[in-house]
This record gives sequence, structure tokens and C-alpha cells, in this order.
Amino acid sequence: MADEESFAEFYRGAYPGLVIELYAYTGDLGEAQEAAQEAFARAWPRWDKVGSYDRPRAWVARVGYRLAVSRWRKARNALAHLWRQGPQPDAAPPDVVSVALVDALRLIPEKQRRAVVLHHMGGYSVAEIAAMSGAAEGTVKSWLSRGRHRLAELLADETDETKETSRNA
Repeated sequence: MADEESFAEFYRGAYPGLVIELYAYTGDLGEAQEAAQEAFARAWPRWDKVGSYDRPRAWVARVGYRLAVSRWRKARNALAHLWRQGPQPDAAPPDVVSVALVDALRLIPEKQRRAVVLHHMGGYSVAEIAAMSGAAEGTVKSWLSRGRHRLAELLADETDETKETSRNA
């Protein structure tokens, strides 16, 4: 219990200053907070030893700086890897049918939409969707049926509007 209290006191006193240091070092407040949190998380299981040091904050700060550098190196290496891959080919814009489908999917209830997308686009079986959603298979079948029916109505309306627009143009 004394260890827990002494660590809590140490944390409260040292954390804000370490975050400020790491923020100045990294230029990113989120990275600084994550590095400081991880440094303290690593100090806690070793608190019997670290707490007995003349300057336990120095140990935590060193760990925090090393974590920040390690994250920077990982990000730099990932960027270098992407650079070596060259530019990505331009993706074609979605076609009219895809846009209409997504627009129609937005208009059906969430459970029906999820079931339709998982089944028809994700390739999941009714049983798998039932297990994921915690619903009975019959319920999933009902969601699929209602979702498909509503989509058919919405897409038929979209097709009718498209035909009418092209006639008037």
C-alpha cells in the first residue's frame, strides 16, 4: 500500500513536467502524453527498484525520451517504406450505381443495413451474422429480407428519377 501511495504521489508530481518536456521534444502533444504514460506504466512494476533511485524521475524521463525516439523511428521507417513503393495509382471515382447503392443503404435501418452489407458484400453466412449480432438466425433472415426489399424500392425510385432527368435534359 505504501508503494502504491508513493508511486501515485510521484506520478502526480512528475507527469505534467515530463509531458511538457516530451512535447517540446516531439512537437506533438498526443505523442508526448503517450510516451509519458508508457514510461510511467513501465516504472510501476519496477517501482520497488526505481523508487529507491536518487532520481527516479530521471529514469522515467529517459524511458519517455527513448519511447518518443522509437516512435519517431518507426514513423520514419514507415514513411521511407511508402516512399520506396512509389506513388499509388489513382483510384477511379465511384460509378453512378455505387453512389446510388450507398445512398440507398444510408436510408434503411441500421440493423438491416449491417445484415445486408455483411451478407452480400462481406460474404458472411446468416449464422455468422447471427453470432456477431447476438440475434437469432430468423431475425437476421428478416433483416436481410426487409433490407433487400427496401433497397429494391429505393433503387427503383433512383432509376425512375434518373430516367426522368435524362428525358428532360
